[in-house]
Amino acid sequence: MTDKKSYLKDLKDGSVKISLMVNKKLYKDGNKMLYLLSDKSGYINAKIPVKVKLEPGQVIEIEGVKDYVLDVFQVKIIEDYNIDDYLATVNRNIDEIMEDIEAISRECITSPQGKMLDDYFFKDEKFLEKFKRGIGGVSMHHNYIGGLAEHTFGVMYLTKILCDIYDCRRREIAVLSAKLHDIGKIYEMDYSGPFKYTLEGELEGHIVIGVQMIDRGIMDLNIPFSEEFVTRIKGCITQHHGKLEYGSPKKANMEESIILNFADTVDATLNKINQVKEETKEGTWSVYDKKMETKLYL
Repeated sequence: MTDKKSYLKDLKDGSVKISLMVNKKLYKDGNKMLYLLSDKSGYINAKIPVKVKLEPGQVIEIEGVKDYVLDVFQVKIIEDYNIDDYLATVNRNIDEIMEDIEAISRECITSPQGKMLDDYFFKDEKFLEKFKRGIGGVSMHHNYIGGLAEHTFGVMYLTKILCDIYDCRRREIAVLSAKLHDIGKIYEMDYSGPFKYTLEGELEGHIVIGVQMIDRGIMDLNIPFSEEFVTRIKGCITQHHGKLEYGSPKKANMEESIILNFADTVDATLNKINQVKEETKEGTWSVYDKKMETKLYL
């Protein structure tokens, strides 16, 4: 097995030689094709001659020049490698992120039924194993191992702050929904590398999958949850994208689901901006971003 000797986070501008995974073919730029490449420390855009035909999932050793974007002049396919070296991974320790999640949970999820539903998922070792490795998205935001947990913490934190500032009547519902809002992503996406959607994800999506998981949990627990508790939790998960055109089966129409939608949108958008900053020189325009529907002046 080929040992990986250098990572993107350590690269300086200038001549480089490094092995990376092909994640996505982006678009043609003259006689070069722009690809999204990665290793466990992050992502980078690379211009590679169009005559070189590459597919997502291939690991390549490249030589070229780095100046935010890699301009590649030589490519070699690598067959023997450790996949974990090439899957982008969250910068923070995952156990520290989980500790932060549980700190907010202890403060805000205090009712017997809230604790039982929370524990059904977050004290299940098989669920936790998937959740801690889960990704927030294939390409949109938090698209790295541990990204799901990092995004969940960010959304929980913002939800709690908004609930406290604006005196939300049902803070526990809002925060518990923030914790559960993306649990369907553990089945929506394949994060064994390269990141992609599962068949279940393509056909149903994480909102539908998440509601099904809540229903299954309530059936398995077999305790008398209040109808309002169940309806509001499922309503928040169903509505957390806010609008039909953003993928919500129902427009947000509860105080707690509107707060959750704002928190989710802010955390996802600012994470995406952080990623764009990494590939954009200060004081220049970024490339056009489809999610934000704009270029950014950074």
